[in-house]
Order: sequence, then structure tokens, then C-alpha cells
Amino acid sequence: MEHIVFLTGRLAQASLTRVLAGIEAAPFTWEVREIGLQVAALMTADMIRRRVAAPVVTEAEGEGATPRAADRIMVPGRCRGDVEALSLHFGVPVERGPQELKDLPRHFNRSARAVDLNEYEVAIFAEIVDAPRLTVPQIIDRARLLAADGANIIDLGCLPETRFDHLADSVRALKAEGFQVSVDSSEAQELLTGGKAGADYLLSLTLDTLWIADEVESTPVLIPRVPADEESLYEAVTLMQQRGRAFLADSILDPIPFGLTASIVRYHRLRERFPDAPIMLGVGNLTELTEADTSGINAVLFGIAAELNVAAVLTTQVSQHARRAVSEADWARRIMHAAARNATLPKGMSDALMTVHAKHPFPDTPEEIGEIASQVRDPNFRVQISPLGLHVYNRDGLRLGQGAFELWPQLKLQDDADHAFYMGVELARAEIAWQLGKRYVQDQPLDWGCAAPRPAEDLARWCAPGTTMKTAKKNDNNNNAAEPGAVSGTTAPSPS
Repeated sequence: MEHIVFLTGRLAQASLTRVLAGIEAAPFTWEVREIGLQVAALMTADMIRRRVAAPVVTEAEGEGATPRAADRIMVPGRCRGDVEALSLHFGVPVERGPQELKDLPRHFNRSARAVDLNEYEVAIFAEIVDAPRLTVPQIIDRARLLAADGANIIDLGCLPETRFDHLADSVRALKAEGFQVSVDSSEAQELLTGGKAGADYLLSLTLDTLWIADEVESTPVLIPRVPADEESLYEAVTLMQQRGRAFLADSILDPIPFGLTASIVRYHRLRERFPDAPIMLGVGNLTELTEADTSGINAVLFGIAAELNVAAVLTTQVSQHARRAVSEADWARRIMHAAARNATLPKGMSDALMTVHAKHPFPDTPEEIGEIASQVRDPNFRVQISPLGLHVYNRDGLRLGQGAFELWPQLKLQDDADHAFYMGVELARAEIAWQLGKRYVQDQPLDWGCAAPRPAEDLARWCAPGTTMKTAKKNDNNNNAAEPGAVSGTTAPSPS
């Protein structure tokens, strides 16, 4: 059985031991080793190299027992530095754990499942709804942004009674940039123009306009004459199959409360009637026309798409509340594909679609926070949240409140503008996290999933000092300097 050595700091040692002891039927043996620092989050690769002797061997338990060598070393999730170099130094793999030690059980469970989110089957058509009003360079710029969010096909939306004289130029320019292109119009002439310019797809052809498919090589997207006229769609599909032509069939998803349920039933009947036909699902009528967070709507719709084996989805991001719709669609298709492929619920794979709430927002209980706070002997503030509210503590005691304004008078930072600013930011983040039920980690921005872009953090690089970083005072009242890397005198990372 694999033996793992977990490196930590004094404040987190007891909590880490409890968490590991609570993992049922763990597929490894373990040792918790405190390496001589107070806050585990301040651990660095250089510090580990200096303080941990190689090879890493656990002292034998019992007389005559053989010492156990580590098969793997786990360091805190925020440990900075080159862990690959540490692996070479110690001769065993060294890896970062999760940022919160309470997430270790989920970390090992997720690692064991090894869910691959790189694969998907649903193609995303992302519509530029106002294409006639944009110049060709503007259309190219918009297409690049949509593709970066996950779009596979750029859809040029034509507007009723609006001239699109540069439609052919737009199609050719997009194709020259390497994009797949579709043209979306109710006008036959615009569809013909787009198809002759090289569009890959044409949206949308009915049984009455199916002749357009004979004039161009573009793949048609077939729709019924009106949503309830299912037979006209079935007849169009049958004709395309008889001709051996590629196509997509779209039963039209209606908005709430104007026939959503009936339209989902139509898609189900389409799949039953044509088990192998490629289906398109247009989700914009839900994401754009429902004032609710679109991440959840996309999750449900792509779950339906996975059950129906949908080949493509058409989406838009016009309304401000739907401005991340393409990115959400990209995550949703990957998660639902993995769930369907592995015959498992779409849980524990990614938090990308959990934009407002967290599954485990409060990893520490008030009692555990109080236990850690009682061990602190320096003036640096730590901030954590629990179901009771915001906990702020240092050597002067533990404060509990439910908002920044409630806690501010107790911090006595009126004469220290830099640290007052820092604590204002942290308490505001903590208050928002507590109110919404999100995970809060001191010194880190709140995680909004795919709803807001978050630059990847390179933990192999050192973090530049922030605006509140100051030199420790030599004559501290308790002669207790701050931990290396902590904000002296006022703030420090949370212990885990």
C-alpha cells in the first residue's frame, strides 16, 4: 500500500491529522509531518528542501519494525516553488494537495475517478445576431472571442428587412481565418449568397425551401414549417436521407411558458423516429429569454442534449445576463459528455458551472476555527468563515460578526490606511462568500466558476509583494516576528 507523507504547519497539524484519520478505507498509509513553521500556506519549495532530510523515511512503530520510506509527498495547495525539482531531490513524487485540507477526501476520490473533461461530442454554433450592422473586421474580432470561449462554428445572424451587402465578404473572410461558418436567415436569397460564398451550414430550411440545398454544398439545418408541424420536419429529414446529404434537424425549442415542455417532447419524438439523425438544439430561447443564471440553464439543457445524443447546439450571448453563455455551454457539454460516457451523475467533475454557490462553502466549523485561533501568538489577522459568519483572529483574540461594518471597529486600524484597505477588501469578500454560501480563502479572489474569467496562477513562481507588505518591526511587543511572506503586524494567510 502506498505511503504518503503530508507536510504542514503547526496551526493546521491537528486538523490535517483528523481529516486523514476520517478517510474511510483509505488506499494509502500516511504520516503528518510539521516542518517548523506556523502557517502551512507560507510553505515554499526552498523551505522544504532545507527542513526535510532526504530520503523521507517514517520512523518505525514498534520494536524491530522497519522504517517506512515515503512513496509520495504532499505539500499544501498554495506551496510556491518548483515541486518537480523537489521530486527529483527526494526521489519520490512531490505534489500539491487541495487549497483547503478539508478537501483532501474529495481530492483523492476525484483523482481515483480520473474524469477526462477534454472530450465532447456536441458542436457549438455561436451566433453573431447583429452581423449585418458590423463591419467585416468587427465580425472577425467577434468570431475570435467566441472561438476562444469554445465555439466551433461562427453563425452569421441575418436581420429581417436589414441589408447585408457584405454577407459574402464576411463568409469568405471568416473562412480565410480558419473558421467554420453558418448563415442564419429566413430569406432564401441570403441563404443562397452565404452558401455560394462557402458557408459550411445554412440555418434554416423548411420542406418548402429545401431546394436551396440543391444549389449549394452547405449542410442545411432543417426545421418544421411551424414548430407544431412535426410531419413537415420528418418529411424533410427523410428526403435528405434518401439523397445521401448531410443535414441537422431542429425541432425548435420554445421559451417558457410558451411551449417549452411540448418542444422537449417533440425533440424526443424526433429522436425516436430517426435514431441516427444528427439533431441541433437551439438554447437561446431559454438562456436569453429567462431572467435566471444561465449556467444552471445550460447545465440542464446540455444534460437533455446528452440524453438525446444531440450533435450541435445553437447559442447566443446577447443579453448582459447571458454574456458568458458560450463558455458555459463549453463546460456543460464536456461535463454532460463525461457523465453519459461514464454512466454517472454529473457530480464531482468540475465546479465551473457552480457560479453562485459552492458545494462545500464552510470547510471549518466554528469550534475548529476557535481551536486554531487559540494557538495564534502573533499580531497578524486571519479571516475565515463558517455558518455563523466571519471569524477574524490574531493574538488579541477572536472576533465574530456577519459583516465587514460590524467587525471593522474591533480591528483598530484607523491609523493604518494600507492595512485598513487590505482588511476592507478581505472582509467584503468574506461577507459576500458567507451570504451566498461560497468558498472563501484569504488573499484569494472569490471563485465564480466560468461566469468570470480567472487567470491561471503559476505556483511555481514567487508572488510579488502586495501594497500592504511591510517590513516587520524589530521591537514587537511579544518579540514575535511575522511568518516569512506574511503581512507584518496585521494580516496573514489562513492556516490551512
